[in-house]
Amino acid sequence: MSSKGCAVEPLDEGTLKDISLSELGASGVHVRMLAAPINPSDINMIQGLYAVLPDLPAVGGNEGVGRVEKTGIGVTSLKPGDLVIPADAGLGTWQTEAVFKEEKLLKMPPDIPLVSAATLSVNPCTAFRMLSDFETLKPGDSVIQNAANSGVGQAVIQIAAAKGIKTINVVRDRPNLQELVDRLKSLGADHVITEEALRKPEAKDLFQKIPKPLLALNGVGGKSAAECCSPSFLRHKGTMVTYGGMSKQPVTIPVSALIFKDVKLRGFWMTQWKRDNAQNKEELDRMIADLCTLIRKGQLSAPACQEVPLADYQSALTAAMTPYISAKQILLL
Repeated sequence: MSSKGCAVEPLDEGTLKDISLSELGASGVHVRMLAAPINPSDINMIQGLYAVLPDLPAVGGNEGVGRVEKTGIGVTSLKPGDLVIPADAGLGTWQTEAVFKEEKLLKMPPDIPLVSAATLSVNPCTAFRMLSDFETLKPGDSVIQNAANSGVGQAVIQIAAAKGIKTINVVRDRPNLQELVDRLKSLGADHVITEEALRKPEAKDLFQKIPKPLLALNGVGGKSAAECCSPSFLRHKGTMVTYGGMSKQPVTIPVSALIFKDVKLRGFWMTQWKRDNAQNKEELDRMIADLCTLIRKGQLSAPACQEVPLADYQSALTAAMTPYISAKQILLL
């Protein structure tokens, strides 16, 4: 590579584009990107459907990991050779190298596997906060979630298992269902059930083995959300947290859940949490440290991934938007 970075422009005719690096300045950090995933939020941003949209022209990618090459004279928290991840969304990680402001980066421990580092700042952080901030969960309690095979869902399973919290994991039926069930159980899932099976009366038999959930996590919307917070499944005064809407359908709640069960409905967006806590960096650092500890202990692994060279980014984008593809696409930069 020359002194230019190579940025992905998914809406063009299929070519990568050289862009000039910004000046390093006193507070700049020259980063050589190593790997960056393709998340649903990345696709939504390209489509113009996300809550935060960058000024154009822009580089895609909200997550990834890179290595510091050079720092400005005013940079104190980073040095050449450090691994870094984005501190917030909108960094533009789908490029081989770039100059970022120091405050836009978080230093990563050197012993964290590359793919785990590349996929740490969005999904595991979302799972961690939802399990921590809405209900006081203790070992033996249970959580129900849809989209259990998503990046967030896989992180919820593992973090909950590390805390001794039981999980009921709802997925869509598919041709390779047993393979998916086995994989989620290998991560620590206690129960994996399809949306169709959840609608059957026998689904209530689950609660002969575990307590009703106090917390429901909704990344789908539509009927799936309604079923997860149904009085048949969610405990009295429980909480349903919505963090996504993969079905593109509105969240419909049973009236009985609100009147007779006093269920609380909340929303969560990791980007907003980071911005709300921008002046409290200790809390962010503590969360990253806790997640890295779980990674070292083998209790939190990266989601199932398919590593794709940057030159093949179009096939990776296509795969990322294909239904029932559980493997997260990782661009190798």
